[in-house]
Amino acid sequence: MIAPDGFLEVAGHRLEARFIDGPRDKPVIVLLHEGLGSVSLWRDFPDLLATATGCAVLAWSRAGYGNSSSVALPRPLTYMHDEATQVLPHIIAHLAGRDHVLAGHSDGASIAVIYAGSQPLAGLKGLVLMAPHVFVEDVSIAGITAARHAWTTTGLRDKLARHHGENVDTAFLGWNDSWLHPDFRKWDITGFLPSITVPVLAVQGRDDDYGTLAQLDAIEQSCAGPVTKLILDDCGHSPQKDQTAAVLDAMSSFVAEL
Repeated sequence: MIAPDGFLEVAGHRLEARFIDGPRDKPVIVLLHEGLGSVSLWRDFPDLLATATGCAVLAWSRAGYGNSSSVALPRPLTYMHDEATQVLPHIIAHLAGRDHVLAGHSDGASIAVIYAGSQPLAGLKGLVLMAPHVFVEDVSIAGITAARHAWTTTGLRDKLARHHGENVDTAFLGWNDSWLHPDFRKWDITGFLPSITVPVLAVQGRDDDYGTLAQLDAIEQSCAGPVTKLILDDCGHSPQKDQTAAVLDAMSSFVAEL
């Protein structure tokens, strides 16, 4: 199993990980971070989630993020597909057969969709998709262009360096350059949705700068399994930060019903 606050050796990389253990008769909630996220950027959400649900929680930083080993740039435009098919199965294997729920935020939600719509390992019981992307919208590109401007004109790099250390440039540019690449406008993972049979909780804020509610509509219309939508007022691109109590309550109910 995974040692608390340790590292995982996965697919040739040393990945920073944090594991909060819990009862074996409940699923492990596996957190998949956003395009600029890491273990530390989840802040206290893993602890709050473990308390609210009574479940074990696993968070880790993908290669090139946080204290994980670095990667070369540029990232391939298939980086989310690669994470879902080449890395995530090894992460799940570390759970040693325990049931699990994938809870992804932004890019992490997209990785969860690709994984669940491909050939997921046994034990997957549900998906929580926070601010998910299943296709590219104009608002997505506008938000990521604004982030690039902040990177070059504000203290954003220093702020992110507190969480990514020497990986800070890899973390930001690997994400930002990929999304702003002209060929990325064709990125679309809606084809994976009809193969998703497990229950889905899809969460999005009305004030999300990176996507519209059309993302949740596509998920609801195309998934083979049941989909519950949670649309939050006074909430931007990070529901777990902007509306923590509402997200914890919804996730607790969702896990309890699995």
